[in-house]
Amino acid sequence: MMPMVLVVDDDMRLRELLSKFLVDYSYRVQTAANAAQARAQLASQHFDMMILDIMMPKETGLELLSSMRSAQSSYKHLPVILLTAQDGLDEKIHGLMSGADDYLTKPFEPKELIARIETVLRRTQVRRPVGIDLCLGEYIFKVEKAALFKNNEEIRLTSTEQMVLRILAQHPNQPFSRTDLAHRIGFVISDRSIDVQINRLRRKLEDDTSKYLKTIRHVGYALCPDS
Repeated sequence: MMPMVLVVDDDMRLRELLSKFLVDYSYRVQTAANAAQARAQLASQHFDMMILDIMMPKETGLELLSSMRSAQSSYKHLPVILLTAQDGLDEKIHGLMSGADDYLTKPFEPKELIARIETVLRRTQVRRPVGIDLCLGEYIFKVEKAALFKNNEEIRLTSTEQMVLRILAQHPNQPFSRTDLAHRIGFVISDRSIDVQINRLRRKLEDDTSKYLKTIRHVGYALCPDS
């Protein structure tokens, strides 16, 4: 299966052009218009590569990249190629020092982007995460696809339920605060809404005693799969 690429740029025209070009080269592509949308995409599915514009409103590409490279991040090893209209050496060094795997200045030849993607993927392939399945009683949660199954039959999850369960599943037994979960989901959502999502997931998992989706007092929630 070809790699999945997330294109993050506030320029809709460029997003569409890059998406079409990458699809023509058989890559699977999702797009995001800003950092918040990118976080939501990252939380809901697996990506092999991110193409990230630096100059975006509110949270810049460098700020998003910095948070991704933090020790606590689930995406610290995701390969990232930065796009920027700034061609100065200082800007390039800053981008690479922030954790980017490569750096491309606009305007650029699309074929050069393909070459850089392939080079970065070859170099980082050993670090790419593999999909895992978590056993939750009679249920299996496929983390990479964010899909829940019981007796080989898929249980429908909303996109937000997928995000919450996938975030928790990527760090089994690790407690997450409501605020942290809301931040990782990537859009404005209240603590109360996180509680609602957890309760819905418990019903779908038939987790009446909170055996798997545990409430951690004074902290938040943790997913504790079968050992």
